[in-house]
Amino acid sequence: MEKRKTELLAPAKDLKTAICAINCGADAVYIGASAFGARYNAGNDLSDIEKLVNFAHKFYVKVHVTVNTILTDEELFNAKDLIKKLYEIGVDAIIVQDMGIINLAIKGELPPIVLHASTQCNNRTKEKVLFLNNVGFSRIILARELSAEQIKDICNSTKKEIETFVHGALCVCYSGQCYLSYSIGGRSANRGECAQPCRKKYTLVDNEGNVISKDKYLLSMKDFNATANLKDLVNAGVKSFKIEGRLKDENYVKNIVLNYRKELDKISDKTSSGKIFSDFEPDVKKSFNRDFTTYFLNGREKCYNFDTPKYKGYFIGKVKKSDFGWVELDKKIILHPQDGICFFENKELTGCLVNKQENNKVLLNKKIKIKTGTEVYRNIDIDFEKTLKNTKTIRKIGVIFIYKNGKLTVTDEDNNKACVQLQGEEKSKNPEKMKETLIKQLSKTGESDFYVTEIKTEGEIPFIPVSEINETRRNILEKLMSERLKNYPKEVQNKLNYAQYIKNEADYHENIHNKEAEDFYRKCGCKIKEKSVESQNNFKNKELMRTKHCLKYAFNMCKSPKKLFLADEKGQKYNLDFDCKNCEMIIS
Repeated sequence: MEKRKTELLAPAKDLKTAICAINCGADAVYIGASAFGARYNAGNDLSDIEKLVNFAHKFYVKVHVTVNTILTDEELFNAKDLIKKLYEIGVDAIIVQDMGIINLAIKGELPPIVLHASTQCNNRTKEKVLFLNNVGFSRIILARELSAEQIKDICNSTKKEIETFVHGALCVCYSGQCYLSYSIGGRSANRGECAQPCRKKYTLVDNEGNVISKDKYLLSMKDFNATANLKDLVNAGVKSFKIEGRLKDENYVKNIVLNYRKELDKISDKTSSGKIFSDFEPDVKKSFNRDFTTYFLNGREKCYNFDTPKYKGYFIGKVKKSDFGWVELDKKIILHPQDGICFFENKELTGCLVNKQENNKVLLNKKIKIKTGTEVYRNIDIDFEKTLKNTKTIRKIGVIFIYKNGKLTVTDEDNNKACVQLQGEEKSKNPEKMKETLIKQLSKTGESDFYVTEIKTEGEIPFIPVSEINETRRNILEKLMSERLKNYPKEVQNKLNYAQYIKNEADYHENIHNKEAEDFYRKCGCKIKEKSVESQNNFKNKELMRTKHCLKYAFNMCKSPKKLFLADEKGQKYNLDFDCKNCEMIIS
């Protein structure tokens, strides 16, 4: 049976990281432009994005650009200009949250660039997805909180492409619905400036003053890892598998992308071209993570990590003996200078580097004494990091050469072709030797973007100098690349429409921040009750966060009638309410 075609979508904070992702097997990359992306510190200028487009399209890899913050009227005007420029340099799609952009597109004020509905649009119900489908989005990026069954139901209900996250950091709140950071210090998650209050310490208390949990990271989620669920998601109809991490470094991207490339290749075909020639074995546990969870794909599980929001690494043993500046573990393991180890001391994660190892004794770079019995983890595997940094992993496009009657034809794996004449002026004295020479020289694709899968020759080959064969090979491969780029399967956005919204009234949850967005919702049959939280700066009677993560569930208090509160390290107290029917927690 023919495999489905799926897309592996990788994050990139910059041009260099994007190229690493492509070389390790990404079918598409998403990157921020100079402004209006939901990761404020991950912007890139147009010249770099154009260089990325030119590189990516050689391998039929797509480039998506994030324009997924909510915008003021003035910013929307500037975003319109930015989107036009992105279209002109060949960007394949933009990821958007603000419906003001969609209103401009419906009115014909934008070029026909493909539009993807960001997870920031709060795409957590089938009804919302169908609304976005009816509006005409080419792709809808689902909320992370959905189960595999819900995703399958949504895929079966729409003909639009569905994209899901499969790896990386998790927001505890439904995306696009978090106002906690903005309420604390004016840094809005919907404006790309989240201060990540979910990674801070909190104390859980009840209405009688009892402390249930003190100074713990009660809103900090583990990291997503859906490797084991890929087959089910492919069979459910998911088109694109997204890795989170536009702030992650090159080594992280290389390791995680190659892991998912290898796993997806077992169950589906890629949407891009080329073969990945890798020289390392990926290992996701060796890149930054907060321990792993499948979140709600398989139903409710322990998806939180209350002990630390940091990367503790993987377990390597318990302390058997120690003194100031050295430790001996109960397991035999080889550690290297500059490896990082960490452990919990007084309930806080701390650590140090390895200076060297002498037999079973590990000498540390700090004069510290670690208690006997303490669990020790390795959070820097220096050899693995060096392997990632120095990897020669590369991507190349397979080609077949055919020589017949003085004509050389090359065909790539996407059936693009190029032809040139390759005729000698005299008969070869040694036809077999000439054939060997031709095959040998054509095989030397060197630093080009191609590798040879097959060379066929028909008939007798005249004498052709090696220099001429080499020059012809270079010319024909350049010609083939021009043909590939000419035939690049560029997509355009289909017509967009107004559609009946899923609510009759729009409140702050719709994040309406400009006049065009107001116009969009009105034309979708929705009365504007109030605009975005960011435009009114009023938090009274508002949800600061709604989450599937539930502290009642975490502390086995589902049936408790007690009122619960969260208190941060500064003493600020937050109300907790529980929508038990939908198994959700609300912070206000």
